[in-house]
Amino acid sequence: MVAFIAAERETYGVEPMGAVLPIAPATYFRHKAWQAHPDQRCPRAQRDAWLTTQIQRVWDENFCVYGQRKAWQQLIREGITVASCTVERLMRHMGLHGVVCGRPFKTTIPDDIAAPPTDLVNRAFVATRPNHLWVADLTYVATWRGFAYVAFVIDVFARCIVGWRVSSSLRSDLALDALEQALYRIVIVRMRWHQPTIDYVARRTAQGLSKKDIIRCLKRFVAREIYNALIEDHRLCAAHLEAA
Repeated sequence: MVAFIAAERETYGVEPMGAVLPIAPATYFRHKAWQAHPDQRCPRAQRDAWLTTQIQRVWDENFCVYGQRKAWQQLIREGITVASCTVERLMRHMGLHGVVCGRPFKTTIPDDIAAPPTDLVNRAFVATRPNHLWVADLTYVATWRGFAYVAFVIDVFARCIVGWRVSSSLRSDLALDALEQALYRIVIVRMRWHQPTIDYVARRTAQGLSKKDIIRCLKRFVAREIYNALIEDHRLCAAHLEAA
């Protein structure tokens, strides 16, 4: 934004653009003063500027394939004391990243046009009895033979997995298979089903849920909160049992 104002200041002026853009004129002039006199910046900014040049040098010298971990290790070998999180932050700011073998995988492709179902639990992710509220997830795990796609259903009350399915291919029936296994273990089939990371509703999945009279609630960010809370609760319980 500072570069944009510098390019257009002769036409529109700094103050008029500052009134429209989310930047104060004082902020623009301060950045220009720092560019003219780098020694006036704070010690952290000066060190970040020096580390940026070193990271760029290491990245260029290694054919632009180093990621954060290897770039940090190379800097340590050269005697440059820096934290790995600092290298990660600067490389993210510089837009540098390492080369990843293989093609990237996406479990879901969101549809920004389709309206998602509403939050039927009003952010109250509390279950008073078993099989009252379920949370489902769909993810992938890297193996030596390729990627394995995993779908599982967690009972919020019991904090346990009530249904799961593993497959070598991503298909719409994968989530339904996990749900079928969970439904096989219970008698009551009317419940609420949350998918924290599935941003779309496959047609086959929607038909399967309708046949079983299950209420869909795929609120992406809301359901992810309770899913992360369940995982953290499970880790705390496991740590408590190991300590005992």
